[in-house]
Amino acid sequence: MQERYDSILLSIVDLHSITVQQNPAELRENIQVMAACLIACGINPDKTILFQQSSVKEHAELCWILGCLCSLPRLEHLPQWRDKSKKVSDPKVGLYTYPILQSADIMLYKSTLVPVGEDQLTHLELARDLARAFNRQYGTLFPACNSYIGDVPKIRSLKDPSSKMSKSDNNAASRIDLTDSSSTVRDKIAKAVTDAVSKDITFDPELRPGISNLIDICSALTGKSSEDIVKLTQDKGMDKKTFKEFVTETVNESIQPISSEMQQILSDRGHLRSILKQGQERASVLAEETIKQVKTLVGLS
Repeated sequence: MQERYDSILLSIVDLHSITVQQNPAELRENIQVMAACLIACGINPDKTILFQQSSVKEHAELCWILGCLCSLPRLEHLPQWRDKSKKVSDPKVGLYTYPILQSADIMLYKSTLVPVGEDQLTHLELARDLARAFNRQYGTLFPACNSYIGDVPKIRSLKDPSSKMSKSDNNAASRIDLTDSSSTVRDKIAKAVTDAVSKDITFDPELRPGISNLIDICSALTGKSSEDIVKLTQDKGMDKKTFKEFVTETVNESIQPISSEMQQILSDRGHLRSILKQGQERASVLAEETIKQVKTLVGLS
């Protein structure tokens, strides 16, 4: 996308992260690790505005204004609130309202194309609704945003293929982290849930979600279709064990160079901080202009 479009922004959403309790020292480190990870994955800070969300105060400011346009029943209908609140003994208001902050993240830059996973489509629809509500009440300012979904819309948990793969899952074996060693990747994939439906490798997300998830992972990393992956396993006579070995090799070929590059980037923290500072300055120019327009229309200035 950064090669095709002139204006791309990526924020490290640290404000979203504190909807659940965080250790301050770990949070500071995770912010820098996330920045290094994005750069190691190919994000070019000269082409893409890469910044820390909380360093641009207008995100929180627009969130409040949009919160005054959003009803409680609208938030209650979002599936993420229902799912996540069940896993927390005392869910906080931030967990309930963070979809409004997501909308502010999008609308602050008048974004028109938003890369999302399948599970975030309901939140993107909220952003569209809030943009319409603002335009209707105060005057047209925000464009409609559309989703940008990759060929593989959802990667599922290695331990529970009915759920998405998530970094917030308490079970580290359920996911592949980009910092995992090659041996850790091998262990996680070897223990990934499959099924007893057939010894053959077939793609059927409904009846065989575990095997299909491993096929999706290969598809996403190689650019080959699920049909091509299945044909390859058939041509090579793979069973589940040898297929998992193939998945392991495919994953490690992709992520081990990223992990190595991350360590190199993290070895120069001063340069990493300067990248985020530059991104903050570039993002702030856009954010300040939008908030100025918003305040004028609302009557705050």
